[in-house]
Amino acid sequence: MKFNGLTDKEVEASRQQHGSNVIPDSEPTTFWEEFKETFGDPMIKILLAIAALMIVMFCFGYAEIYEPLGTIVAVLIVAFVSAKTGVASDMKYRELKDSTEKDKCKVHRNGLVTVIDVDDVVVGDKVLLQSGDKIPADGILVSGSLRVDNSALNGEAEECKKTAAGEGVELAENITGDTFVDAHSLFRGAVVFDGEGILDVRKVGLKTMMGKMAEEMQENEPDSPLKVKLSKLAKQISTFGYIGAIVIAVLYFAYFVTSAGGFDAFFGLGVEVVVKKIVEAVSLAVVIIVCAVPEGLPLMISLVLMQNTSKMLAHNVLVRKAEGIETAGSLNILFSDKTGTITKGRLEVVDFFTADGKSIGLADLSKHSQVKGLVDLAIGKNTQSMFDSSHRVIGGNATDQALMKFIGEPVFLALESDKDCAVTASQGFNSANKFSQARIDSLGKTFYKGAPEKLLASAARYLDGDGKEQKLDKEVLNKKIDELAAKAMRVLAFGYSEKAMVENAINDDIVVIGLVGIRDDVRPEAKEAIEEVQNAGIQVVMITGDRLETAVAIAKDAGLLKSEEDKAISSAQLNEMSDEEVKAMIPHIRVIARALPTDKSRMVRLCQEMNLVVGMTGDGVNDSPALKRADVGFAMGSGTEAAKEAGKIVILDDNFKSIKDAIWYGRTIYHNILKFCKFQLVINVAAVVVSAVAPFFGVEEPLKVTHLLFVNLVMDGLGAIMLGNEPALKKYMDEKPRRRDESIVNKKMMAQILTMGAWLTIISFLFLKLPFFAGLFANEEQHLTGYFVLFIVSALFNGFNVRDDRFGIFRGLDENTGFLKVFFIIIAVQFAIVNAALIPFAPFRWIGSMFSCVPFGIQGWIAVILLAVTMIPVDMVRKVAVGGEK
Repeated sequence: MKFNGLTDKEVEASRQQHGSNVIPDSEPTTFWEEFKETFGDPMIKILLAIAALMIVMFCFGYAEIYEPLGTIVAVLIVAFVSAKTGVASDMKYRELKDSTEKDKCKVHRNGLVTVIDVDDVVVGDKVLLQSGDKIPADGILVSGSLRVDNSALNGEAEECKKTAAGEGVELAENITGDTFVDAHSLFRGAVVFDGEGILDVRKVGLKTMMGKMAEEMQENEPDSPLKVKLSKLAKQISTFGYIGAIVIAVLYFAYFVTSAGGFDAFFGLGVEVVVKKIVEAVSLAVVIIVCAVPEGLPLMISLVLMQNTSKMLAHNVLVRKAEGIETAGSLNILFSDKTGTITKGRLEVVDFFTADGKSIGLADLSKHSQVKGLVDLAIGKNTQSMFDSSHRVIGGNATDQALMKFIGEPVFLALESDKDCAVTASQGFNSANKFSQARIDSLGKTFYKGAPEKLLASAARYLDGDGKEQKLDKEVLNKKIDELAAKAMRVLAFGYSEKAMVENAINDDIVVIGLVGIRDDVRPEAKEAIEEVQNAGIQVVMITGDRLETAVAIAKDAGLLKSEEDKAISSAQLNEMSDEEVKAMIPHIRVIARALPTDKSRMVRLCQEMNLVVGMTGDGVNDSPALKRADVGFAMGSGTEAAKEAGKIVILDDNFKSIKDAIWYGRTIYHNILKFCKFQLVINVAAVVVSAVAPFFGVEEPLKVTHLLFVNLVMDGLGAIMLGNEPALKKYMDEKPRRRDESIVNKKMMAQILTMGAWLTIISFLFLKLPFFAGLFANEEQHLTGYFVLFIVSALFNGFNVRDDRFGIFRGLDENTGFLKVFFIIIAVQFAIVNAALIPFAPFRWIGSMFSCVPFGIQGWIAVILLAVTMIPVDMVRKVAVGGEK
């Protein structure tokens, strides 16, 4: 049939009437949008409220400007780092996307076949489709015949036959699962396995099935588990701070009244004195709130996520949304695709055996030269596949291509160039005969390739491993074939006859050369990774479009089905169950076969209703809604753009091992956040208690507002670098997952915070009140400067304590070289602040006065450091007393 196609003028008219074939990308992440989004964080809101309160107090002359300005600077840094991380992750994704060449297609235009971008296709175009082509739009096959792979759309890995439609056949308006596999309909994103035909384009762009699914991606995503936990922590800390501030302010006010001799005496001091004392009580309350809120936590999280997103690229993990990597570490359940993720994503020969049922290792087959030579002929001279100039296998069906890879390109090229082995007659495979054959007169043999039952019906002899003919025992062979069928392998037999080739028939003197088992095999590294993920307490569910029997066989090999409690169910069974029945069964489900896109979305919803953190992998357009709804969607690097847009993480090598690495690093990030929380909250608890209690012991403002500024900005910001790069430890993968709503601060963590906070408070008052320590300094100003140094250095030594829950607090410092660097930088900065007055340069003297610091002698430094070092042995004693995680 001759097709002239559209003219340029008709193309433009069609585009005007029916629209473009472009499926718009999501808008690039902008710095400003990410920057604004930071201010929705609950911790940031608390910080801004405190800054506003401090500014009001400054305006009335009751506070320094340093603290609100410092807090605002901290918030701006967090917003900047968060925005930069978001934009950088999006840019990496888009660079990956732009590095791949745009899809092309062949269309009849102006009487010629022209190659154009897929985006330029319009309704009415006649597209020439050949083996390997990706279908560019939705429409009807109007000429030729094709075998199509619809897996990108419906997850079904099976070949779907398409034949030319007669006139008047329309594309269905309401697309169902049956429409994908009907006789004539073709859909954008599907791939042509084999054949040649003409597509009449009926729908383009957002009106295609792929376009409609892309539009569904616009719904809101659920809050990440980290965001839920931080919201809870922010609420707890702010409640603690506000209640503490009110109680301390009231007590402080009561202290003034009592000291004055009662209410009458107090109010008799005059309005100015009364107001001053009330303001002092309020000021103390504000200081308490400032001490309670960990200003550095948002900054630390932003820095840690930014540092680790770049690290993950080395593990073939592209993090599109920074919070996705931490969420991966919180997973309770992971729904994984089979094809290409658990399996290799391609059919291949995984077993070769002779007709006596004895397997010959694929690597050892070359040692059996006679059998190998005949097998090469039975495949290489009896196939529709070949190698192209790029060394890829093209043509034929997926089975032919697997066999071609089995014999290899050098063997195939050698057979092609061997003129003494020319094929004199051949007949291709068809579904009715279930075999193909090729005659080579120069060898006096007809070679057969096909279903075992077809060849064995005409066979009485076979070749053993040494190439000698033996009598065939069909019972033994059928037992071996049944074993492989139970493992989801397709078995093909090869044989030869000495007789001439007969069309549509198999000769009766077949000698069986050997047989092969073919399947999309489990990745060895995926099997190992699945075991590690399961040991981490994460339920892995394989979700596939394959039939149940095939899915079960693969799941057993992958280590997913281990006991009678582990269940494999089909989509049909799932849809017969109510939501409550499915929820009851979810803990036992390991396989869902014949899965539909709606099944994936339903499973995500039900698991989230059960308060589980859900991961979903996918590569097709059909996976996109579930990828979007899951807490973390793992899109495959070889998958569709719609899937990559929907996922928070892109697995560049499509490998389950990379998913395991993402989970491992996610857990590492969470542990590093916990370490920082312990580090910072010890400082905050001690600062609150010391600031609140010291006035009752006659010590006014032992920690100035500028000291708190130093703690919140310098200590916390650099502390993020100290603890944010702690190494990934294998023991993290032996832990059980955390609940979505679990508090960041658990009982064991709280015990460490309170114990070390209490000890820091005790040594604070020992230092401030004991005459021994006061005697080491020339005056009170030096003494209070020494206390500022003690507070900071004690917190730094506590940084070692939080590195490990047991006694390995110095282990792994070589893997986190930034820890010691930051440790000594902070001490050096503090030394410079204390001794700034000695530097004959005005700005340095100003820094010293801003921090109310004056130089003091070596005795004071020795005493401060020795007292600070006690933080380590005290925590060791606590660990011995209460025990810790190994």
